[in-house]
Amino acid sequence: MTMLSRVSYTMPKDAVSADVFFASSRFPNYKIGANNQIVEVKEDSKMSTMKDMVAKETALLLEQQKRLSVRDLASKFEKGLAAAVKLSDEFQARLKEAASLEKHVLLKNLRDALDALRGRVAGKNKEDVEEAITMVEALAVQLTQREGELIQEKAEVKKLASFLKQASEDAKRLVDEERAFARDEIENARAAVQRVEEALQEHERMSLSSVNQDVEELMKEVQEARRIKMLHQPSRVMDMEHELQALRTQLAEKSKHSLQLQKELAITKKGEKNAPQLYDIDGPESLGSYLRIYPCSDNAPELSGCTIQWYRSTSEDDKKELISGATKSIYAPEPFDVGRILQAEILAVDQIITLTTSGPIDPAAGLGNYVEALVRRHETEFNVVIIQMNGTDHESQSIHVLHIGKMRIKLCRGNTTMAKEYYSHSMQICGVRGGGNAAAQAVYWQPKVGISFVLAFESERERNAAIMLARRFAFDCNIMLAGPDDRSSTGS
Repeated sequence: MTMLSRVSYTMPKDAVSADVFFASSRFPNYKIGANNQIVEVKEDSKMSTMKDMVAKETALLLEQQKRLSVRDLASKFEKGLAAAVKLSDEFQARLKEAASLEKHVLLKNLRDALDALRGRVAGKNKEDVEEAITMVEALAVQLTQREGELIQEKAEVKKLASFLKQASEDAKRLVDEERAFARDEIENARAAVQRVEEALQEHERMSLSSVNQDVEELMKEVQEARRIKMLHQPSRVMDMEHELQALRTQLAEKSKHSLQLQKELAITKKGEKNAPQLYDIDGPESLGSYLRIYPCSDNAPELSGCTIQWYRSTSEDDKKELISGATKSIYAPEPFDVGRILQAEILAVDQIITLTTSGPIDPAAGLGNYVEALVRRHETEFNVVIIQMNGTDHESQSIHVLHIGKMRIKLCRGNTTMAKEYYSHSMQICGVRGGGNAAAQAVYWQPKVGISFVLAFESERERNAAIMLARRFAFDCNIMLAGPDDRSSTGS
């Protein structure tokens, strides 16, 4: 029987893929046994594996453990463990070296060995060898196909990686471009803001300089006017003012005397000269003053025990209109009374006494022009004091501001708003109907139903101007402002 010599081949390192696993790091040894059978030659029992070596070292350490001290035992155990780790690392390195052999070279060497073996065997062994060769060839074909697929997949992976790299570069380039564009936009915006700020500062400087220049020119004009006034006999101007005041006083006295004469003339015409007159009306019959009923005879009953009612009419024979709330002995005419005759009916114990003004109520001098000047403003402010609120006396005498605008009226004190209402049909405003000598400066204002105020102005002129201005703005809004129960008279 012919003995087969040991067949071994030297393969290049790292030639086989890492995913191939071999049971041994070398080819087995074969020999021809009985009946021409291939028998694997068993390894010598002296050639122990690495695992056996580790086991022997471990057993030796276990035997020595009983005889050694704890320190020596720890030292020996650490040395044995280091040796075992070293042997394990060498074993893994050899396995990796064997696994890294080239697959094709390995299969080729295997097929050459099987071809050489096929020429030396016959019969059934030969058939087995040929079958093994066929299997090796099929394995080689499968390996070739698998490698082709791996190469194709590797190419696709490379292609995908290249595409992703290109996409990453494009994205990075786009980001850089957008960042540069954003920086340019930010710089442009900053430059625009800076230009606007510079323009605003320049405009403020020019406005301030122009305002200062206008103020300086105005001060120069005022100083020049004062100088001219001082040069042109200032004492004469003062004398003219005193003369004008004296003329006004004389005119008031003459007017009062004229009214008295007119009353006497009216009594004479009626044939009542011999009839005793119990009461009479005193005061200037003009807007901005007040009328007072006073007794003319000692036989006249006390006014406190009589019932008084004031009326207005266009003439003595015309139908008279009741003035709601005017039931006191003192009545201050309001703008609605201008051009009308006022009457007062006194209901005594057993008789009714009618008193009439000598003529229509005259307008206040210069009041119309003053109101026309206020109409040109968007809003006018008047300083007032609240006398009553919702029919109750108001204790505080602090100054409030009444704002009369084109759309609404507002009463406030500092930042606190007492009332604010737009012009509506529920709003009422008129002069206070009775209440003493201050009636000529007082106004009744109802912003809406449930809220009312009695306000005192600084002068009769401002009181009448406020009433006329509010009615003028309300009329522009198609609203007729009047006092209580005066709607019918105003609308007729």
